[in-house]
Amino acid sequence: MMKYILVTGGVISGIGKGIIASSVGTILKSCGLHVTAIKIDPYINIDAGTFSPYEHGEVFVLDDGGEVDLDLGNYERFLDIRLTKDNNLTTGKIYQSVITKERRGDYLGKTVQVVPHITDAIQEWVMRQAKVSVDDDGIEPEVCVIELGGTVGDIESMPFIEAFRQFQFKVKRENFCNIHVSLVPQMNVSHSFWNDMRPNSTGEQKTKPTQNSVRELRGLGLSPDLIVCRCSTPLDTAVKEKISMFCHVEPEQVICVHDVSSIYRVPLLLEDQGIVDYLCHRLDLPIVMRPRKMLTKWKEMSDRSDRLLEQTSIALVGKYTKLSDSYASVIKALEHSALAINYKLEVKYIDSADLEPAALQEEPVKYHEAWQKLCSADGVLVPGGFGVRGTEGKIQAINWARKQKKPFLGVCLGMQLAVCEFARNVLGWEDANSTEFDPETKHPVVIEMPEHNPGQMGGTMRLGKRRTLFKNTSSVLRKLYGDAEYVDERHRHRFEVNPELKHHFEDRGFRFVGQDLEGERMEIIELEDQTYFVGVQYHPEFTSRPIKPSPPYFGLLLAASGKLQNYLQKGCRLSPRDTYSDRSGSSSPDSEISEIKFPSLS
Repeated sequence: MMKYILVTGGVISGIGKGIIASSVGTILKSCGLHVTAIKIDPYINIDAGTFSPYEHGEVFVLDDGGEVDLDLGNYERFLDIRLTKDNNLTTGKIYQSVITKERRGDYLGKTVQVVPHITDAIQEWVMRQAKVSVDDDGIEPEVCVIELGGTVGDIESMPFIEAFRQFQFKVKRENFCNIHVSLVPQMNVSHSFWNDMRPNSTGEQKTKPTQNSVRELRGLGLSPDLIVCRCSTPLDTAVKEKISMFCHVEPEQVICVHDVSSIYRVPLLLEDQGIVDYLCHRLDLPIVMRPRKMLTKWKEMSDRSDRLLEQTSIALVGKYTKLSDSYASVIKALEHSALAINYKLEVKYIDSADLEPAALQEEPVKYHEAWQKLCSADGVLVPGGFGVRGTEGKIQAINWARKQKKPFLGVCLGMQLAVCEFARNVLGWEDANSTEFDPETKHPVVIEMPEHNPGQMGGTMRLGKRRTLFKNTSSVLRKLYGDAEYVDERHRHRFEVNPELKHHFEDRGFRFVGQDLEGERMEIIELEDQTYFVGVQYHPEFTSRPIKPSPPYFGLLLAASGKLQNYLQKGCRLSPRDTYSDRSGSSSPDSEISEIKFPSLS
């Protein structure tokens, strides 16, 4: 029987349910089980494709083109699996499915209601999707970790809570458990009158929010099996016992997840508190191996992250820099690469609008601070984005990186703007632009794709995994990909480089070294006489993994730290001190790690 683990959250949203769910899955997978994951988002949107990054963070793209919540990126990175768009369930998808059935007459004239029709549809979706293989071996999963987004008590999540109340009886108690993630705030008393009364007082850990959250959840019909307490410092024994007493669980069922130096420590933290033994007993899991040896690689990554001494800095020039989650996968890809070469990463966030000449007049302090950050960075990254705001600032940053021969990586829009910058400043086409920003330009170096439907916003881009063929054997990026003839990477764009103008660029050393199968779409650019000036139309960050860093990002970090040429001369192999030990287990049941690995090329 399939085992289901539901992860709910209380008190506040953004408490870390995604990391907890990913960590639980990682521990179980390290025990030899096949694990899948489902994220439920209670909003009415069909998918995350039309969200601003300031709403819910980045939009993560899957192999099948699904535009989903960023938590699915955590699942893929932690568990090293490949999910599909149906692993992200929204209220919009459920209602769309039920309404379609109603219009088709599937309900035979009955009144369609939230209970039972919506709740039944939720249960059927979960049971169907839980059986879909997410590993390369094609084996059906044995455990499904389900994260319910939002906070218990939210009106929009009520149908899902009710669905799982029914679901626990449908699949039987031994096949379902609930992990509730709650906040235990620590009050740092600062009022002067209170300090006068208790001058040596320290922050007290408050259990009342957790008590109220669990009470509300139990009132809705779900009783948590494990209560995971998010807190800034380890829980006191007395606090743990108090939560146990008032929340109707044993003290061993209260798990503390305090702030740690690296998210790689979270699976270790959970495993140290006996979560495997509890789940094994509670769900009768067929575990044949203990996870400690298999989790060695997580400990090694955590220890390595904590003891890094050398540092390299990357300037991230974007338009959504006020919220780091807007570039969650980009940051993770940079961190994976920095960790692989034993460097501490410093990301310098730069709002591209602050680099534009207009900012010098309007906000001169921000203008000078932005340029100071850019000029002091070891490398420059211009990620993807949409809309005209800040594009001229990005072009300014690309121009500076090219002239100063700083390591540069442009992703999606970043690559397109690198084409615009070269056309303006080297080819002399002063008005060169993308038709997205200037439909009337005389030099449209970036154009709209023919198949794009401008009347529809959601799901109309070139999405998902597509193949890119290398056209040049001397390409730096080809070498970083292990001298592969082609790569399969994920895309998300509506515009592309104008193929009719490519010969003008290549005559001046601006090479399109990667193209699609038909040779019509320019996928990878490289600039001659530069250490590392690379642009990719796809999003390589979506397939980066902690021990399998994405080659384009890996190349940027190698170049920024001055190691790229040496790495290429050694046949693209790291020195022994930079590789993970062959004693460290993999999160896959049947593989070991002996050196840095790169994403699958097929």
